[in-house]
Amino acid sequence: MNKIILGLVLLLLLFSSAFSPREPRILIIGDSISIGYTPFVKDHFEGKALVKHNPSNAQHTGTGLKQIDKWLGNKEWDIVQFNWGLWDLCYRHPGAKAYGMRDKVNGKVTYTVDEYAANLDLLVTSIKAKTDAKLIFVTTTYVPPDEEGRFTDDVQKYNEAAKAIMKKHKVQVNDIYKESVKIHKDYGMGSNDVHYSPEGYQKLSEEINSFLEKSLGMK
Repeated sequence: MNKIILGLVLLLLLFSSAFSPREPRILIIGDSISIGYTPFVKDHFEGKALVKHNPSNAQHTGTGLKQIDKWLGNKEWDIVQFNWGLWDLCYRHPGAKAYGMRDKVNGKVTYTVDEYAANLDLLVTSIKAKTDAKLIFVTTTYVPPDEEGRFTDDVQKYNEAAKAIMKKHKVQVNDIYKESVKIHKDYGMGSNDVHYSPEGYQKLSEEINSFLEKSLGMK
Protein backbone atom coordinates (compact mmCIF):
# COMPACT_ATOMS: atom_id res chain seq x y z
CA MET A 1 0.00 0.00 0.00
CA ASN A 2 2.84 2.35 0.93
CA LYS A 3 4.49 1.66 -2.44
CA ILE A 4 1.25 2.46 -4.25
CA ILE A 5 0.85 5.74 -2.34
CA LEU A 6 4.49 6.65 -2.98
CA GLY A 7 4.01 5.91 -6.67
CA LEU A 8 0.94 8.11 -6.83
CA VAL A 9 2.77 10.96 -5.08
CA LEU A 10 5.65 10.71 -7.55
CA LEU A 11 3.24 10.73 -10.48
CA LEU A 12 1.50 13.81 -9.09
CA LEU A 13 4.83 15.57 -8.66
CA LEU A 14 5.87 14.75 -12.21
CA PHE A 15 2.50 15.84 -13.54
CA SER A 16 2.54 19.16 -11.67
CA SER A 17 6.12 19.95 -12.71
CA ALA A 18 5.36 19.16 -16.33
CA PHE A 19 2.42 21.55 -16.41
CA SER A 20 3.66 24.26 -14.05
CA PRO A 21 3.87 27.60 -15.85
CA ARG A 22 7.37 28.79 -16.68
CA GLU A 23 8.59 32.27 -15.85
CA PRO A 24 7.96 34.82 -18.60
CA ARG A 25 11.10 35.56 -20.63
CA ILE A 26 12.04 39.17 -21.41
CA LEU A 27 14.78 40.18 -23.84
CA ILE A 28 16.07 43.75 -23.65
CA ILE A 29 17.95 45.06 -26.69
CA GLY A 30 19.61 48.45 -26.44
CA ASP A 31 22.63 50.67 -25.89
CA SER A 32 24.51 51.70 -22.74
CA ILE A 33 21.42 53.35 -21.23
CA SER A 34 19.57 50.03 -21.26
CA ILE A 35 22.72 48.28 -20.05
CA GLY A 36 22.67 50.68 -17.10
CA TYR A 37 19.09 50.03 -16.03
CA THR A 38 18.86 46.31 -16.87
CA PRO A 39 20.42 45.09 -13.57
CA PHE A 40 17.68 46.95 -11.68
CA VAL A 41 15.04 45.45 -13.94
CA LYS A 42 16.48 41.97 -13.32
CA ASP A 43 16.36 42.53 -9.56
CA HIS A 44 12.79 43.77 -9.73
CA PHE A 45 11.58 40.74 -11.68
CA GLU A 46 13.59 38.12 -9.80
CA GLY A 47 11.30 35.16 -9.18
CA LYS A 48 8.65 36.64 -11.48
CA ALA A 49 10.32 36.78 -14.90
CA LEU A 50 13.65 36.01 -16.55
CA VAL A 51 15.30 39.16 -17.92
CA LYS A 52 18.17 39.08 -20.42
CA HIS A 53 20.04 41.82 -22.28
CA ASN A 54 21.62 41.36 -25.68
CA PRO A 55 25.38 40.77 -25.42
CA SER A 56 27.32 44.04 -25.22
CA ASN A 57 25.99 47.28 -26.74
CA ALA A 58 23.34 47.26 -29.47
CA GLN A 59 24.80 50.55 -30.79
CA HIS A 60 22.85 51.89 -33.80
CA THR A 61 20.18 50.44 -36.09
CA GLY A 62 22.84 49.34 -38.58
CA THR A 63 24.35 47.06 -35.95
CA GLY A 64 20.86 45.88 -35.09
CA LEU A 65 20.17 44.81 -38.67
CA LYS A 66 23.36 42.74 -38.68
CA GLN A 67 22.91 41.14 -35.27
CA ILE A 68 19.16 40.88 -34.60
CA ASP A 69 18.78 37.22 -35.62
CA LYS A 70 21.73 36.26 -33.41
CA TRP A 71 20.39 38.22 -30.44
CA LEU A 72 16.93 36.69 -30.69
CA GLY A 73 18.41 33.20 -31.11
CA ASN A 74 16.09 30.22 -30.87
CA LYS A 75 14.75 31.05 -27.41
CA GLU A 76 11.06 31.53 -26.78
CA TRP A 77 10.60 35.15 -25.66
CA ASP A 78 7.41 36.56 -24.18
CA ILE A 79 8.53 40.17 -24.53
CA VAL A 80 11.22 41.75 -26.69
CA GLN A 81 11.91 45.31 -25.58
CA PHE A 82 14.17 47.26 -27.92
CA ASN A 83 15.63 50.71 -28.47
CA TRP A 84 17.99 52.42 -30.87
CA GLY A 85 18.58 56.12 -31.25
CA LEU A 86 21.46 57.67 -29.33
CA TRP A 87 24.04 56.12 -31.63
CA ASP A 88 21.98 56.80 -34.74
CA LEU A 89 21.72 60.54 -34.12
CA CYS A 90 25.37 60.88 -33.09
CA TYR A 91 27.81 62.89 -35.23
CA ARG A 92 31.32 61.50 -35.49
CA HIS A 93 34.58 62.67 -37.06
CA PRO A 94 37.85 60.72 -37.41
CA GLY A 95 39.87 63.60 -35.99
CA ALA A 96 37.65 64.31 -32.99
CA LYS A 97 39.25 64.26 -29.55
CA ALA A 98 36.09 63.31 -27.67
CA TYR A 99 35.51 59.67 -26.76
CA GLY A 100 33.96 57.76 -29.63
CA MET A 101 35.10 60.42 -32.12
CA ARG A 102 32.00 62.49 -31.30
CA ASP A 103 31.89 65.85 -33.04
CA LYS A 104 28.61 67.59 -33.89
CA VAL A 105 30.42 70.54 -35.49
CA ASN A 106 32.65 68.78 -38.02
CA GLY A 107 31.27 65.25 -37.95
CA LYS A 108 28.74 63.32 -39.98
CA VAL A 109 25.57 61.90 -38.48
CA THR A 110 25.45 58.10 -38.26
CA TYR A 111 21.93 57.91 -39.73
CA THR A 112 19.56 60.69 -40.75
CA VAL A 113 16.02 60.66 -39.36
CA ASP A 114 14.71 59.08 -42.57
CA GLU A 115 17.46 56.45 -42.61
CA TYR A 116 16.80 55.70 -38.95
CA ALA A 117 13.09 55.24 -39.63
CA ALA A 118 13.78 52.97 -42.61
CA ASN A 119 16.15 50.84 -40.54
CA LEU A 120 13.62 50.56 -37.72
CA ASP A 121 10.99 49.49 -40.24
CA LEU A 122 13.26 46.66 -41.39
CA LEU A 123 14.17 45.72 -37.82
CA VAL A 124 10.57 45.42 -36.63
CA THR A 125 9.76 43.33 -39.69
CA SER A 126 12.73 41.06 -38.93
CA ILE A 127 11.84 40.70 -35.25
CA LYS A 128 8.22 39.84 -36.04
CA ALA A 129 9.36 37.21 -38.54
CA LYS A 130 11.59 35.61 -35.91
CA THR A 131 9.42 35.66 -32.77
CA ASP A 132 5.80 35.81 -31.62
CA ALA A 133 6.82 37.81 -28.56
CA LYS A 134 5.04 41.00 -27.58
CA LEU A 135 7.19 43.91 -28.80
CA ILE A 136 7.90 47.11 -26.88
CA PHE A 137 9.87 50.06 -28.23
CA VAL A 138 11.47 52.39 -25.68
CA THR A 139 12.05 55.97 -26.79
CA THR A 140 15.48 57.57 -26.82
CA THR A 141 16.51 59.37 -23.64
CA TYR A 142 17.61 62.94 -23.04
CA VAL A 143 20.69 64.51 -24.62
CA PRO A 144 22.09 67.41 -22.53
CA PRO A 145 23.10 70.62 -24.36
CA ASP A 146 26.88 70.30 -24.03
CA GLU A 147 27.10 66.74 -25.36
CA GLU A 148 29.89 66.86 -27.96
CA GLY A 149 28.41 64.61 -30.62
CA ARG A 150 24.65 65.05 -30.28
CA PHE A 151 22.06 67.82 -30.53
CA THR A 152 19.41 68.00 -27.80
CA ASP A 153 16.60 68.81 -30.24
CA ASP A 154 17.37 65.80 -32.44
CA VAL A 155 16.09 63.34 -29.85
CA GLN A 156 12.45 64.28 -30.25
CA LYS A 157 12.75 64.26 -34.06
CA TYR A 158 14.09 60.71 -33.98
CA ASN A 159 11.53 59.69 -31.36
CA GLU A 160 8.64 60.97 -33.46
CA ALA A 161 9.95 59.09 -36.49
CA ALA A 162 10.26 55.93 -34.39
CA LYS A 163 6.72 56.29 -33.03
CA ALA A 164 5.36 56.50 -36.57
CA ILE A 165 7.08 53.23 -37.47
CA MET A 166 5.80 51.56 -34.29
CA LYS A 167 2.27 52.74 -35.04
CA LYS A 168 2.55 51.24 -38.52
CA HIS A 169 3.55 47.87 -37.06
CA LYS A 170 1.22 48.12 -34.03
CA VAL A 171 4.12 47.96 -31.58
CA GLN A 172 3.69 49.30 -28.04
CA VAL A 173 5.77 52.36 -27.17
CA ASN A 174 7.12 53.10 -23.71
CA ASP A 175 7.81 56.82 -24.04
CA ILE A 176 10.31 57.57 -21.27
CA TYR A 177 11.76 60.74 -22.81
CA LYS A 178 10.06 63.30 -20.55
CA GLU A 179 10.92 61.31 -17.44
CA SER A 180 14.51 60.93 -18.63
CA VAL A 181 14.82 64.73 -18.81
CA LYS A 182 13.70 65.04 -15.18
CA ILE A 183 15.88 62.16 -14.04
CA HIS A 184 18.96 63.47 -15.85
CA LYS A 185 18.58 66.84 -14.14
CA ASP A 186 19.07 65.22 -10.72
CA TYR A 187 20.97 62.05 -11.53
CA GLY A 188 22.73 62.65 -14.86
CA MET A 189 26.51 62.55 -15.28
CA GLY A 190 26.66 66.18 -16.36
CA SER A 191 25.62 68.58 -19.12
CA ASN A 192 28.00 66.92 -21.58
CA ASP A 193 27.11 63.28 -20.90
CA VAL A 194 24.01 61.26 -21.85
CA HIS A 195 24.64 58.74 -19.08
CA TYR A 196 23.32 58.50 -15.53
CA SER A 197 24.51 57.73 -12.03
CA PRO A 198 23.44 54.39 -10.51
CA GLU A 199 20.58 56.26 -8.84
CA GLY A 200 19.56 57.60 -12.23
CA TYR A 201 19.51 54.16 -13.81
CA GLN A 202 17.46 52.90 -10.89
CA LYS A 203 14.94 55.68 -11.53
CA LEU A 204 14.82 54.83 -15.24
CA SER A 205 14.26 51.18 -14.37
CA GLU A 206 11.07 52.13 -12.54
CA GLU A 207 9.65 53.43 -15.82
CA ILE A 208 10.68 50.20 -17.53
CA ASN A 209 9.42 47.92 -14.76
CA SER A 210 5.97 49.49 -14.62
CA PHE A 211 5.43 49.17 -18.37
CA LEU A 212 6.70 45.57 -18.45
CA GLU A 213 4.42 44.58 -15.58
CA LYS A 214 1.40 45.95 -17.42
CA SER A 215 2.44 44.12 -20.59
CA LEU A 216 2.76 40.87 -18.65
CA GLY A 217 -0.61 41.37 -16.97
CA MET A 218 0.95 41.77 -13.52
CA LYS A 219 -0.87 45.07 -12.93
